Amino acid sequence: MKISKKSLFASAIVLLLCSFPQLLLAQKNNEITVEETILKLDSTFWVAYNNCNTKQMEQFIADDVEFYHDKGGPTFGLQRFSANTKSNLCGNPDFRLRRDVVKGSVKVYPLTKEGTTYGAIISGDHEFSVLEKGKQERVDGLAKFTHLWILEYGSWKMKRILSYDHGPAPFRITKKEMQLPDKRLSEFVGKYIGPHAGSMIVEKGDNNLVIISNNQHLKLYPEADNLFFSKERDLTFEFTRSGKRKIAGIIVRENGAVVEEAIIVK
Repeated sequence: MKISKKSLFASAIVLLLCSFPQLLLAQKNNEITVEETILKLDSTFWVAYNNCNTKQMEQFIADDVEFYHDKGGPTFGLQRFSANTKSNLCGNPDFRLRRDVVKGSVKVYPLTKEGTTYGAIISGDHEFSVLEKGKQERVDGLAKFTHLWILEYGSWKMKRILSYDHGPAPFRITKKEMQLPDKRLSEFVGKYIGPHAGSMIVEKGDNNLVIISNNQHLKLYPEADNLFFSKERDLTFEFTRSGKRKIAGIIVRENGAVVEEAIIVK
């Protein structure tokens, strides 16, 4: 059976059209592969950072790295980058920083030339927590990051690192509010005197207390029978008792540390 050139040409066009979606899918899958690769590398790098494993961190950094920090200034070269990390981040065994990415903030942008991937940019938000011996862990700050990864000789390396827009981390409420009867709330009402804050007036609100100090009003919400917390800052107020359940004073804690101990005067 003889097949004409016209039929062969038509068949080729049909095959090309049928394969076009697969070609697009392959390209899309390639982008996903780049994204997954960078996300995995980024995650592994930060695990090393959180554990002060400087040798493992160096595996991800290019020799000619440029690191720009909006508070600490620029750092050029792997040698200087590693030295700063060892002396600043990992110099004190009783003080550590832990980095945690803000979920949903990270994006990866593959970089290509003539259809070939040569790099990628990853950016997002992350927060840092202070881990200090003998003290409660606390979230210290929030910042943005942008990293330029370059693929050279089959290996991914961070060439440019930007850490910027540093500021305080937003306070997140983790405590649960409970209900207390008005009679119990009324027990805490009164005037208190502390060595740091001076005079503090406690009034009863709607299933809460209001503390007035230095012309500032702060609402306190019950977490337990005699323990209250603020929804604005990491502050807790523990009311102490003496004798027959009589209120004696308040212990104020910020970030878990005692910052004030006041006694009731009326």
